[in-house]
Amino acid sequence: MGTNGSTMLKPLRQGLPPLDPAAVSDAASCALPARYEAVREARRFTRGTLDQWDIGDRFDDICLVVSELVTNALRHALPADACSERTPSVRLHLMRWTERLVCAVRDPSHETPAPRDSDDFSAESGRGLFLVDSFADGWGWHPLAGTLDGKVVWAMFRLKTTC
Repeated sequence: MGTNGSTMLKPLRQGLPPLDPAAVSDAASCALPARYEAVREARRFTRGTLDQWDIGDRFDDICLVVSELVTNALRHALPADACSERTPSVRLHLMRWTERLVCAVRDPSHETPAPRDSDDFSAESGRGLFLVDSFADGWGWHPLAGTLDGKVVWAMFRLKTTC
C-alpha cells in the first residue's frame, strides 16, 4: 500500500496562499530560538494568539501543524552549529482573515521541504509533512525574496464564521 507521491507533492508547487495580504484582520509573529524548546514556545504563542482571536474550532489542528512546521524548520533548515547567537532564527507568523487562518514558518534554508518516503508508519520522524497535509486545508512553500534569505512554509485552515 502507500500514498501516491504525486498527490502529496502537489502543494509544494504552490506559492503564497490565495489570500489578499491587505485584507488580513489580525496578524502576530514571534522569533523562535534555535533549540527544541522552541516547539513548546511556538505552541504557547499559538495558543495565546488563538485565544485572543477567539478561534476555538480548529485549535488542536492548528497547534499540531505549528508544532510540525517548527520541528521541521529546526531539524532540517538550521545549520549544525545553530546554537550561536548569529544564527538566523526561525520565525512563526499567524495571520487571520475572516474565514481563513494561515500559519507560516520562516527559516534560513533554501532546501525544498519534501515528505520522506516511508512505509514505516510507526517511524517517529519523517512524517511531519504528511501530518500537515492531513490536518491543514492547504499548504505550500515559497523562497524569500529581496534581502531575506531562506523560505517560508505555510499551512492554511478554513474557519467557521459566526453570524
